[in-house]
Amino acid sequence: MLSLDKVGIDFGGNWLLREASYQFAPGDRVGLIGRNGAGKSTLLRMIAGDISPSEGNIHFSGKTKIAFFSQDLLSFQTEKSAVEVAREAFAEQLKLKDEIDALLEKMESGEEDPELWDQLAKKQAEFETMGGPGMDAVVHGVLSGLGFKAEEHDMPFHTFSGGWRMRVLLAKMLLTEPDYLLLDEPTNHLDLPSIQWLESYLKNFAGACIIVSHDRMFMDRMAKKVLEISLRRLHVYNGNYGYYLKEKDLRKEQHLRAYENQQKHIAEQERFINRFKAKATKARQAQSKLKQLEKLERIEAPEEEGFNLKIRFVMNQTSGKEVLKLNDIGKSYGPKEILRDTGGEILRSDKIGLIGANGLGKSTLLRIIAERESFEGEHKLGYNVNFDFFAQHQLEALNLKNTILEEVQAAATGKTETEVRNVLGSFMFSGEEVDKKISVLSGGEKSRVALAKTLLSEANFLLLDEPTNHLDIQSIEMLVEALDAYPGTYVVVSHDRFFLQRVSNKVWYIEEKQIKEYPGTYEEYAEWKARQDAELSSTNNPTQQEKEEKKQDSNLSYKEKRKRQNLIRKLTRDQEKFENEIESKEAKQAELEKAMADPENARDFQKLSDLQAQFDKLGEELMELTEKWEEVSMQLEEMGEE
Repeated sequence: MLSLDKVGIDFGGNWLLREASYQFAPGDRVGLIGRNGAGKSTLLRMIAGDISPSEGNIHFSGKTKIAFFSQDLLSFQTEKSAVEVAREAFAEQLKLKDEIDALLEKMESGEEDPELWDQLAKKQAEFETMGGPGMDAVVHGVLSGLGFKAEEHDMPFHTFSGGWRMRVLLAKMLLTEPDYLLLDEPTNHLDLPSIQWLESYLKNFAGACIIVSHDRMFMDRMAKKVLEISLRRLHVYNGNYGYYLKEKDLRKEQHLRAYENQQKHIAEQERFINRFKAKATKARQAQSKLKQLEKLERIEAPEEEGFNLKIRFVMNQTSGKEVLKLNDIGKSYGPKEILRDTGGEILRSDKIGLIGANGLGKSTLLRIIAERESFEGEHKLGYNVNFDFFAQHQLEALNLKNTILEEVQAAATGKTETEVRNVLGSFMFSGEEVDKKISVLSGGEKSRVALAKTLLSEANFLLLDEPTNHLDIQSIEMLVEALDAYPGTYVVVSHDRFFLQRVSNKVWYIEEKQIKEYPGTYEEYAEWKARQDAELSSTNNPTQQEKEEKKQDSNLSYKEKRKRQNLIRKLTRDQEKFENEIESKEAKQAELEKAMADPENARDFQKLSDLQAQFDKLGEELMELTEKWEEVSMQLEEMGEE
């Protein structure tokens, strides 16, 4: 059990939290929310033991294992491979394995001591009980779930980008199977398939989760309770994020009414005191009211919501109907082909969500549209089109010598300083912060400056690559409202499903190196894709009989044709049979991989061993079936070429 007992956080002379009490139950799914700077990450660090509370206590019952995933982990460096780093979650099992190997080495060297056999038997039994023999299968399963290809598991950790290194560390953290898992923005570096995998994993996770995230849909699906830090107090909502929003409005209305009533009461009492304190007949009564006011517990004024700012993207001119035409586009990085002879058309007022797994070419396509990337094919920009490109990794255009205010003002044609400051405030820069130099900003802060400049650019065609990264939920809501009101055209790459649903009226995705379009919202696309996947998995591969029969030599005699047709039919039936069996066994293997990655199975050595044995047997059967399929396919191919 984990509990907060009147905990307070004093940060640089500023109280972020006072007298916070809450008891986290095993299996809890808690979303921790609040405005930027409210103290969310600080509270997580306190629970993790990185810092101590300024007041109050944090209590743990028994041996409580806590894992804390945060962006600070990016500083971690090692020469080990990705799988070796993730495998560190099994520290006790690895230690036992080293001890077992040392005992075996002694015994192989000829040392005869009956006690060695006893020690070996005990350690091997303990190793099996702790799931040691199956740990590698579990590690590989989690890495694959987070988007790593099989060949990437053994690559050195330091060769991956920051986002992929964070995935390795997330895998390690999940594999430790903690009692309490603290997740600070876990979806920041994940693509859509990996976020969906993480949701599935956490639903089966036995421990409790405390989550800070700007991904509203992730929070809505994961959190069963919401804790909000507001006005230095911890407020509890017994429902998901959607419930919190409704309940928050009710509480805010009640708070405002109570505050206004108290202010009215205070004003009336102060008028009475000021009027009669000098009169002998009323002085005692006035003094009594003054003492009552001094003892009165004041209700704090409701917290102002920053996202109520009405920021709007403004266009300096309207584009023609056709904004962009792409024809026969091709793009490769060395031997790796990303796009092949593909194209697409963007029309005025299109709001396109560009989605897909990492590595398929979303950001590459966006750079091609912005003409920031070399490519083959035709790129035709329409009449009166002027675009602005926001990219997470292209911030070199910022002038490091400028302050934040100077940098954004330079892009804010015709805007007053007050208007510019309002925009910066919505991107979490307020007060004296706007005078900070660009050179001292973090990567996330630079991204927010670049996004603020994009908002003020007055372009009629926007290209936005992950614009919601580093924004809190309130700022994302502000950006959604701004894009809803924007009369121009845009293409946005994002892994935030709530954001995509709110801002897109078309979906682009890359499949088989081709640009594909779905003419509807992201939610409609997701439903359509789910139906497509279900149909694909339930239908057999199409027959090749008609295709093969068309390839027959028209000069063959009737008997020869019949004989050939019968053989092709038989070979085609055999090919389909082998394909169906291969598909069925691959599906069973996928189910077994999922089962082996389940934390509950990982703790049951016997069950994990049985699953591994089934997996290996299926692998042998698949190899045999594949050989038969290849033999039949070669015969069909040869008959078609005669």
